[in-house]
Amino acid sequence: MQGAQDREEAAAPPERTSPLGLEQYIAGRTLVSGDGPAWNDLFVQVYSRRDKQEAFLVPAVAEPLIVWVMSGEANVEERELGGDWVSNIVSVGDFFLTRSPTPYEMRWRSTGTAPFQVMHLYLSVPLFERVAKEVLGGDGPPVLLDVSGGKDEQLSHLLALIHQELAAEGKGSQLFVQGLAQSLTVHLIRNYVTEDRQDNRQTALPGFKLRRAMAYLEAHLADPFNLAQLAVTVGMSEFHFSRLFKKATGLSPSRYFIRQRVAKAQQLLQETETSIIEIGLSVGYSSPSHFAQVFRRETGLPPSHYRRG
Repeated sequence: MQGAQDREEAAAPPERTSPLGLEQYIAGRTLVSGDGPAWNDLFVQVYSRRDKQEAFLVPAVAEPLIVWVMSGEANVEERELGGDWVSNIVSVGDFFLTRSPTPYEMRWRSTGTAPFQVMHLYLSVPLFERVAKEVLGGDGPPVLLDVSGGKDEQLSHLLALIHQELAAEGKGSQLFVQGLAQSLTVHLIRNYVTEDRQDNRQTALPGFKLRRAMAYLEAHLADPFNLAQLAVTVGMSEFHFSRLFKKATGLSPSRYFIRQRVAKAQQLLQETETSIIEIGLSVGYSSPSHFAQVFRRETGLPPSHYRRG
């Protein structure tokens, strides 16, 4: 029994590792890897992943990590240890960004016919801190937002150039790769830095969850407000989600939902000839009088006056 226990403990992943060490925990085949003097500021590898990956623990890595989908599509799920799974359907061009201070769990299932291939790119800590100081000033390095399944054309362009150099004969020009690494770091710091300090990260609603919640509400304006389903959509408890959503937006989820309904109604009143009754129905109000009451409370005008104005 003691021997089996020792083997299990020896096989358990650590809470922290290096970019190179992390790859032993993620199944798949390495297609190409960056090495040599040109790649001092970047650790880059391209992988072909399994069609289905069961849940595994991802140790924390100090370096900022970008995962860029190059081929295929998949349903990728992540969760904090002991938390609820959060799902993202990703396809070519989508990216993940993380500098997680703690381990987390991950799993995925390919949903397309093309092979699921991704590029992992780690920025060196010295480069990240040097560029952050030049761009932002200040003493300590900034905290990056966690992004899951994001889209960013400029980021994709930079990553495509890095991949071209990675696949080039001689593994790329050192001067060009260094320039790309610096440009990529500046882009991340300009666009994906949060003002939250590292010790406050667990009290903030991650950006990808906030965007998912807003997208869900936008897609369900005609439906009754459903806090339970909204919390499930972002993988959180109702209480925890409501508290962090209000902290992020200044409004409770239900209040934000009403604001979104009215904003959509305002757009339809201004841009279409649709009847006021139909507009009310399209944003979830079966009673014209109730719609008019809510609209006037939020805008100061009844719908008919708003349209004439």
